[in-house]
Amino acid sequence: MGGFVVLVPARLASTRLPRKPLADLAGEPMVVRVARRAAASGASRVVVATDSDEVVAACRHFDVAAVLTRADHPTGTDRLAEAADALQLADETIVVNVQGDEPLLPPTVVARVAELLQQRQDCSLATAAHPLADAAEFFDPNVVKVVTDAGGRALLFSRAPIPWARDAFARDRDRLPDGLPAWRHVGLYAYRTGFLRRFPALPRAPIEQQENLEQLRALWHGFAIAVLPLAERLPPGVDTPEDLEKVRALLAGR
Repeated sequence: MGGFVVLVPARLASTRLPRKPLADLAGEPMVVRVARRAAASGASRVVVATDSDEVVAACRHFDVAAVLTRADHPTGTDRLAEAADALQLADETIVVNVQGDEPLLPPTVVARVAELLQQRQDCSLATAAHPLADAAEFFDPNVVKVVTDAGGRALLFSRAPIPWARDAFARDRDRLPDGLPAWRHVGLYAYRTGFLRRFPALPRAPIEQQENLEQLRALWHGFAIAVLPLAERLPPGVDTPEDLEKVRALLAGR
Protein backbone atom coordinates (compact mmCIF):
# COMPACT_ATOMS: atom_id res chain seq x y z
CA MET A 1 0.00 0.00 0.00
CA GLY A 2 1.25 3.49 -0.82
CA GLY A 3 -0.16 6.91 -0.14
CA PHE A 4 0.67 7.20 3.56
CA VAL A 5 3.26 9.29 5.36
CA VAL A 6 5.45 8.18 8.26
CA LEU A 7 6.36 10.75 10.90
CA VAL A 8 8.98 9.88 13.51
CA PRO A 9 8.78 11.97 16.71
CA ALA A 10 12.20 12.33 18.31
CA ARG A 11 12.75 14.30 21.51
CA LEU A 12 16.43 14.75 22.37
CA ALA A 13 15.94 14.79 26.15
CA SER A 14 15.27 11.40 27.73
CA THR A 15 15.29 10.61 31.44
CA ARG A 16 16.36 6.97 31.21
CA LEU A 17 18.63 7.28 28.17
CA PRO A 18 20.02 10.78 27.52
CA ARG A 19 20.30 11.85 23.87
CA LYS A 20 18.54 8.67 22.81
CA PRO A 21 17.75 9.67 19.17
CA LEU A 22 21.48 10.13 18.49
CA ALA A 23 22.61 6.88 20.10
CA ASP A 24 24.90 5.00 17.72
CA LEU A 25 23.54 1.85 16.11
CA ALA A 26 26.01 0.25 13.71
CA GLY A 27 27.40 3.61 12.62
CA GLU A 28 24.10 5.49 12.34
CA PRO A 29 22.07 7.53 14.84
CA MET A 30 19.12 5.50 16.09
CA VAL A 31 16.55 7.93 14.69
CA VAL A 32 18.15 7.63 11.24
CA ARG A 33 17.98 3.83 11.39
CA VAL A 34 14.31 4.06 12.45
CA ALA A 35 13.49 6.38 9.55
CA ARG A 36 15.28 4.23 6.98
CA ARG A 37 13.55 1.10 8.20
CA ALA A 38 10.19 2.86 8.10
CA ALA A 39 10.86 3.88 4.49
CA ALA A 40 10.87 0.17 3.57
CA SER A 41 7.15 0.08 4.47
CA GLY A 42 6.25 1.69 1.16
CA ALA A 43 5.44 5.06 2.69
CA SER A 44 5.37 7.92 0.21
CA ARG A 45 7.33 10.07 2.64
CA VAL A 46 9.24 9.64 5.93
CA VAL A 47 10.03 12.69 8.05
CA VAL A 48 11.57 12.99 11.52
CA ALA A 49 9.81 15.54 13.78
CA THR A 50 12.17 16.75 16.49
CA ASP A 51 12.72 19.52 19.02
CA SER A 52 16.49 19.59 18.41
CA ASP A 53 18.62 21.35 15.81
CA GLU A 54 21.25 18.69 16.49
CA VAL A 55 18.86 15.88 15.53
CA VAL A 56 17.82 17.78 12.39
CA ALA A 57 21.48 18.16 11.41
CA ALA A 58 22.20 14.46 12.04
CA CYS A 59 19.22 13.42 9.91
CA ARG A 60 20.19 15.67 7.04
CA HIS A 61 23.77 14.38 7.19
CA PHE A 62 22.34 10.93 6.41
CA ASP A 63 19.87 12.25 3.82
CA VAL A 64 16.83 11.74 6.06
CA ALA A 65 14.14 14.43 5.98
CA ALA A 66 13.51 16.24 9.27
CA VAL A 67 11.41 19.13 10.52
CA LEU A 68 12.06 21.21 13.66
CA THR A 69 9.11 21.51 16.08
CA ARG A 70 8.54 23.28 19.36
CA ALA A 71 10.17 21.90 22.51
CA ASP A 72 7.13 22.28 24.77
CA HIS A 73 4.79 19.66 23.31
CA PRO A 74 3.25 17.50 26.06
CA THR A 75 2.96 14.40 23.83
CA GLY A 76 4.41 12.97 20.67
CA THR A 77 1.01 13.27 19.02
CA ASP A 78 1.02 17.03 19.61
CA ARG A 79 4.46 17.17 17.99
CA LEU A 80 3.17 15.29 14.95
CA ALA A 81 0.25 17.69 14.61
CA GLU A 82 2.68 20.59 14.30
CA ALA A 83 4.77 18.62 11.81
CA ALA A 84 1.68 17.79 9.70
CA ASP A 85 0.91 21.51 9.45
CA ALA A 86 4.51 22.35 8.59
CA LEU A 87 4.42 19.74 5.82
CA GLN A 88 1.00 20.98 4.63
CA LEU A 89 -0.50 17.49 4.63
CA ALA A 90 -4.08 17.18 3.42
CA ASP A 91 -6.72 16.23 5.99
CA GLU A 92 -7.36 12.87 4.33
CA THR A 93 -3.67 11.87 4.34
CA ILE A 94 -2.90 8.89 6.59
CA VAL A 95 0.03 9.49 8.93
CA VAL A 96 1.77 6.66 10.76
CA ASN A 97 3.52 7.52 14.01
CA VAL A 98 6.66 5.39 14.27
CA GLN A 99 8.42 6.00 17.57
CA GLY A 100 12.03 7.09 17.26
CA ASP A 101 13.19 4.34 19.63
CA GLU A 102 11.91 1.38 17.57
CA PRO A 103 14.87 0.58 15.28
CA LEU A 104 13.77 -3.03 14.74
CA LEU A 105 10.10 -2.39 13.94
CA PRO A 106 9.09 -4.52 10.93
CA PRO A 107 8.16 -2.31 7.95
CA THR A 108 5.34 -4.71 7.08
CA VAL A 109 3.58 -3.88 10.36
CA VAL A 110 3.80 -0.15 9.59
CA ALA A 111 2.15 -0.78 6.22
CA ARG A 112 -0.55 -3.03 7.72
CA VAL A 113 -1.58 -0.45 10.32
CA ALA A 114 -1.84 2.23 7.61
CA GLU A 115 -3.85 -0.13 5.40
CA LEU A 116 -6.21 -0.97 8.26
CA LEU A 117 -7.05 2.69 8.81
CA GLN A 118 -7.55 3.19 5.08
CA GLN A 119 -10.09 0.37 5.12
CA ARG A 120 -11.86 1.48 8.30
CA GLN A 121 -13.71 4.65 7.43
CA ASP A 122 -15.52 4.35 10.77
CA CYS A 123 -12.26 4.93 12.68
CA SER A 124 -10.03 7.95 13.16
CA LEU A 125 -7.00 5.97 14.31
CA ALA A 126 -5.51 2.52 13.99
CA THR A 127 -3.03 0.74 16.21
CA ALA A 128 -1.83 -2.81 16.92
CA ALA A 129 -1.71 -5.45 19.66
CA HIS A 130 -0.41 -8.96 20.22
CA PRO A 131 -1.60 -11.75 22.56
CA LEU A 132 -0.31 -11.98 26.11
CA ALA A 133 0.48 -15.43 27.47
CA ASP A 134 2.58 -14.52 30.51
CA ALA A 135 0.80 -13.75 33.80
CA ALA A 136 3.66 -11.55 35.04
CA GLU A 137 3.31 -9.29 31.99
CA PHE A 138 -0.48 -9.26 32.33
CA PHE A 139 -0.22 -7.91 35.89
CA ASP A 140 2.65 -5.51 35.08
CA PRO A 141 1.42 -1.87 35.08
CA ASN A 142 4.15 -0.97 32.59
CA VAL A 143 2.48 -3.28 30.06
CA VAL A 144 -0.51 -1.56 28.46
CA LYS A 145 -3.46 -3.84 27.73
CA VAL A 146 -6.32 -3.31 25.28
CA VAL A 147 -9.81 -4.81 25.04
CA THR A 148 -11.67 -4.69 21.73
CA ASP A 149 -15.26 -5.09 20.57
CA ALA A 150 -16.59 -7.58 18.01
CA GLY A 151 -15.65 -5.19 15.19
CA GLY A 152 -12.00 -4.89 16.22
CA ARG A 153 -12.40 -1.41 17.74
CA ALA A 154 -10.75 -0.56 21.04
CA LEU A 155 -13.09 -0.47 24.04
CA LEU A 156 -10.44 0.43 26.60
CA PHE A 157 -6.71 0.68 27.14
CA SER A 158 -5.33 0.26 30.65
CA ARG A 159 -2.25 -0.46 32.70
CA ALA A 160 -4.49 -2.61 34.86
CA PRO A 161 -4.98 -6.33 34.05
CA ILE A 162 -7.96 -6.32 31.68
CA PRO A 163 -10.14 -8.20 31.01
CA TRP A 164 -10.39 -9.54 34.56
CA ALA A 165 -11.11 -13.27 34.81
CA ARG A 166 -13.11 -13.06 38.03
CA ASP A 167 -13.53 -16.75 38.86
CA ALA A 168 -10.18 -17.96 37.50
CA PHE A 169 -8.13 -15.30 39.28
CA ALA A 170 -9.94 -15.98 42.55
CA ARG A 171 -8.32 -19.41 42.40
CA ASP A 172 -4.95 -18.72 40.76
CA ARG A 173 -3.12 -15.59 39.61
CA ASP A 174 0.08 -17.32 38.55
CA ARG A 175 -1.26 -18.27 35.13
CA LEU A 176 -3.68 -16.86 32.58
CA PRO A 177 -6.84 -18.91 32.12
CA ASP A 178 -7.47 -20.55 28.77
CA GLY A 179 -9.48 -18.37 26.43
CA LEU A 180 -8.73 -15.07 28.17
CA PRO A 181 -8.53 -12.39 25.42
CA ALA A 182 -5.46 -10.70 26.91
CA TRP A 183 -3.78 -8.37 24.42
CA ARG A 184 -0.73 -6.16 24.83
CA HIS A 185 -1.02 -2.80 23.10
CA VAL A 186 1.78 -1.83 20.73
CA GLY A 187 2.58 1.91 20.61
CA LEU A 188 2.24 2.23 16.84
CA TYR A 189 -0.49 4.54 15.50
CA ALA A 190 -1.96 5.59 12.18
CA TYR A 191 -4.09 8.76 12.06
CA ARG A 192 -6.03 10.68 9.50
CA THR A 193 -4.37 14.09 9.38
CA GLY A 194 -7.69 15.83 10.01
CA PHE A 195 -7.95 14.07 13.36
CA LEU A 196 -4.28 14.73 14.10
CA ARG A 197 -4.95 18.45 13.74
CA ARG A 198 -7.93 18.27 16.12
CA PHE A 199 -6.21 16.21 18.81
CA PRO A 200 -4.14 18.95 20.55
CA ALA A 201 -7.29 21.03 21.12
CA LEU A 202 -9.20 18.19 22.79
CA PRO A 203 -9.37 18.54 26.59
CA ARG A 204 -7.40 15.88 28.42
CA ALA A 205 -9.67 13.09 29.65
CA PRO A 206 -9.84 12.15 33.35
CA ILE A 207 -8.98 8.53 32.49
CA GLU A 208 -6.03 9.73 30.39
CA GLN A 209 -4.67 11.71 33.31
CA GLN A 210 -4.99 8.79 35.70
CA GLU A 211 -3.53 6.15 33.37
CA ASN A 212 -1.08 8.48 31.60
CA LEU A 213 -2.19 7.04 28.23
CA GLU A 214 -2.94 9.67 25.59
CA GLN A 215 -4.93 7.27 23.38
CA LEU A 216 -7.64 7.35 26.04
CA ARG A 217 -8.29 10.98 25.10
CA ALA A 218 -9.44 9.86 21.67
CA LEU A 219 -11.79 7.23 23.12
CA TRP A 220 -13.12 9.64 25.74
CA HIS A 221 -14.12 12.12 23.02
CA GLY A 222 -15.78 9.47 20.87
CA PHE A 223 -13.11 8.77 18.23
CA ALA A 224 -12.94 5.10 17.26
CA ILE A 225 -9.62 3.23 17.19
CA ALA A 226 -9.17 0.14 15.00
CA VAL A 227 -6.82 -2.50 16.44
CA LEU A 228 -4.67 -4.71 14.21
CA PRO A 229 -4.18 -8.16 15.81
CA LEU A 230 -0.61 -9.40 15.45
CA ALA A 231 0.24 -13.07 15.82
CA GLU A 232 3.48 -12.40 17.72
CA ARG A 233 5.15 -9.71 19.79
CA LEU A 234 7.28 -7.12 18.03
CA PRO A 235 11.07 -6.81 18.45
CA PRO A 236 12.22 -4.78 21.47
CA GLY A 237 12.41 -1.00 21.48
CA VAL A 238 14.99 1.12 23.32
CA ASP A 239 14.10 2.78 26.63
CA THR A 240 17.20 2.17 28.75
CA PRO A 241 20.97 1.73 28.31
CA GLU A 242 20.40 -2.01 28.74
CA ASP A 243 17.86 -2.00 25.90
CA LEU A 244 20.36 -0.17 23.71
CA GLU A 245 23.00 -2.85 24.28
CA LYS A 246 20.49 -5.61 23.48
CA VAL A 247 19.56 -3.97 20.18
CA ARG A 248 23.22 -3.43 19.31
CA ALA A 249 23.82 -7.13 19.94
CA LEU A 250 20.86 -8.10 17.76
CA LEU A 251 22.11 -5.89 14.92
CA ALA A 252 25.61 -7.33 15.26
CA GLY A 253 24.13 -10.82 15.07
CA ARG A 254 22.53 -10.00 11.76
